[in-house]
Amino acid sequence: MTIDSRTDALIVVDVQRDFCPGGALPVPEGDQVVPAINRGLGLGAWLTVATRDWHPLDHCSFAPQGGIWPVHCVAGTPGAAFHPGLHAMKIRHIISKARTREAEAYSGFQGTELAALLKGQGIRRAFVCGLATDYCVKATALDARREGFDVIVLEDAIRGVEVHPGDCAKAVDEMAAAGITFAKTTDLTG
Repeated sequence: MTIDSRTDALIVVDVQRDFCPGGALPVPEGDQVVPAINRGLGLGAWLTVATRDWHPLDHCSFAPQGGIWPVHCVAGTPGAAFHPGLHAMKIRHIISKARTREAEAYSGFQGTELAALLKGQGIRRAFVCGLATDYCVKATALDARREGFDVIVLEDAIRGVEVHPGDCAKAVDEMAAAGITFAKTTDLTG
């Protein structure tokens, strides 16, 4: 599959320290997506975007505020930083999400400028990867589809949190039912 730098974009979802082993909300094997994502980032001059959770300390999703998640990815903290092995210097745009106390945002499109950025650049096809398959990757991919983009999820560059057994398989089925296709970074050429 050949990347067209004029109409294709890579969206790297939430590859942050807190979502990797040793972090506050680790995705099992979350750090193992980094080599595949770096392969995608190295494919040339296509538009590269990374989303990140960028929460206030009192975010509504956190357990101390009655939410379901431990405190994670607090803006400006080491846990909110991208994984140190990620080639972040190759990311052209960073989209911060869930920045306000009262709103959760799993999708990189929710409450952000991501749709306008992609459409303004003439993007037609979005390649989505990152963490976690069953939450933010799924939500971002589905919203990209709703925004009218052709969406390809890079299956060797995603991992899920699997709160309940089978959550990742359900997420993949839901994405496929929405017309999202799947490929591997090894299938891509620049």
